[in-house]
Amino acid sequence: MAISDDALARYDLDALDRRLRDIEGGEVDDSIPELAAADPGLFGIATVTADGQIRSAGDSRIPFSLQSAVKPFVYALALMDRGDEVLDAVGTEPTGQAFDAIVFESETGRPPNAMVNAGALLTASLVDGSDPEERTARILSGLSRIAGRDLEIDQDVAGSERLLGDRNRALGYLMRSAGTLHVEVDDAIAVYARACSVLVDAEVLAIMGATLAFGGRNPVTGDQAISPEVVTETLSVMATCGMYDGSGRWLRRVGLPAKSGVAGGLVAAAPGRLGIGVYSPPLDEEGNSVRGVLACEQLADDLGLHIFG
Repeated sequence: MAISDDALARYDLDALDRRLRDIEGGEVDDSIPELAAADPGLFGIATVTADGQIRSAGDSRIPFSLQSAVKPFVYALALMDRGDEVLDAVGTEPTGQAFDAIVFESETGRPPNAMVNAGALLTASLVDGSDPEERTARILSGLSRIAGRDLEIDQDVAGSERLLGDRNRALGYLMRSAGTLHVEVDDAIAVYARACSVLVDAEVLAIMGATLAFGGRNPVTGDQAISPEVVTETLSVMATCGMYDGSGRWLRRVGLPAKSGVAGGLVAAAPGRLGIGVYSPPLDEEGNSVRGVLACEQLADDLGLHIFG
């Protein structure tokens, strides 16, 4: 049974941090040098409630790059800019495969959803802007509004993403050949790499999750950063596709729209209740933060957050 909002505000995050901090297992992602250098012992967690109260524990102010946790927010920005054009270009079905799988809809050649790399590449290319710089600026300003503070791009991470992103480049060329990607592949890669390289911390990630949880209104600033209609579309895809080929198990066990990133970030939205941000670099086989998943499972159990509970 869901507990009261007052009890939610008094929940002991420090106790949760102590309980999970020494959990072992998983591997730090080594796809680029900046990610490989992360301390596997880091663990931070934060929540944000409807009144904008931020509560956190552990390493909640350590910066990290959003990586794939940026995908639902880029999707939301593209939907606000282009509407049905995005829904026509990108599917909404889960894949049951890895985040960088080379898989497209057999009938249309579309990416299956916006939470896998192919879909995110295409989605980022649909954000308003006449060139990569304008699209990057639009994404950065949109993310900053969702977060309620000015965000920055880690240029070293972005450079590594572009230099070592051979698989993403292959996905781009396949979409170009199918006629679904309408910008140059290198341009699409540049915009997507920069979006993935935006720096946040667990507290900022929790604010971004809370903005989704409260219908697009940032509870800290009061700004309507995303339209309610776009939030509904975004949360729906997050719920079914956000945790890669672990999405079904996640929805059964935790029951919240969520998105993970290979830097170790995890953002979740409990609609009408709170936003959650977690950071811990070691990842499980699906590419999701080991401690992040455990933290969200515990929060969902203790606070009665499961949307079907």
